[in-house]
Amino acid sequence: MSSAPTSTSSSESDPFGLQKRSVITIYRWSPLERCWSVEVASRAYWKGYLKLSLVSCPIALSPATSDTARVSFRQINKQTGNRLRYQHVDDVTREPVESEDRGRGYEIEKGVYVPVEDEELEALQVESTHTIDIDSFVPAAQIDKRFYDSPYYIMPTDNVGQEAFAVIRDAMKGKGVVALGRIVLNKRERVIALEPYGKGILATTLHYAYEVRKADDYFEDIADLKIPGEMHKLAEHILETKKADFDPSRFEDRYETAVVELLRKKQAGFRPPKGKEAAAPLNVINLMDALKASIKAEKKPAAGAKRSASARKRA
Repeated sequence: MSSAPTSTSSSESDPFGLQKRSVITIYRWSPLERCWSVEVASRAYWKGYLKLSLVSCPIALSPATSDTARVSFRQINKQTGNRLRYQHVDDVTREPVESEDRGRGYEIEKGVYVPVEDEELEALQVESTHTIDIDSFVPAAQIDKRFYDSPYYIMPTDNVGQEAFAVIRDAMKGKGVVALGRIVLNKRERVIALEPYGKGILATTLHYAYEVRKADDYFEDIADLKIPGEMHKLAEHILETKKADFDPSRFEDRYETAVVELLRKKQAGFRPPKGKEAAAPLNVINLMDALKASIKAEKKPAAGAKRSASARKRA
């Protein structure tokens, strides 16, 4: 597969598109399918409006992280090399259950479920206004890190709204505050924190209080020890010698690197099972040649048919 140009230059590309990939396009080689796959920047995950009092602008929200660039595997049949598919099976009868017979149930005791219909859940859903309405501004330092969930990028979707977007973004710059609002994602209302990030806004969904576990439940058995002064000073000295700036590029996913190397070695000598070979592409020079070749190919059976008809008449 030919590659499209990217917005950033890079040195020799990695065959799996994992180590020196572009921030715009990711190339991945599938050793089983023996082909390249290309991943471009993801589309907007959510579109709507950002509103502060009477100021609003149209925006798009996209995930700031992705795990699709990691090597992933499919479960296969070792005998045939074919991919495995799953079936929904009744836990008691062991019989497959068709889609129209599948429902939801809340387990109230072992093996006993209260059925809940989709219509009942839909009636409870929070109405989505497709608007992030900023409720308040809070000091960023006050937000416990345990409450941060998933990060997203927010950007304006048209030229008309860029000025309003810049007003909301720049109002927070240098203030040490984040804006708190609400957003409906996947049919659930989430609290979201907004802060300036370069030309755009970084949005992070927050956990609700009931979702965060209490630290005391895990730390209460840790003994209160008085550390000797000399030991404390030695620890501080080690800390000072290891001080550094945070640089995520320094952290290598060693397992991922090892998997890539394993696949590279296996791919070098891999032969697809019988029946898996890809058909050789036609060596077509241009579209006109392809059209002429197609016409000739269609005429040949017709000529054969005429000869057969003539033979039948002679008989």
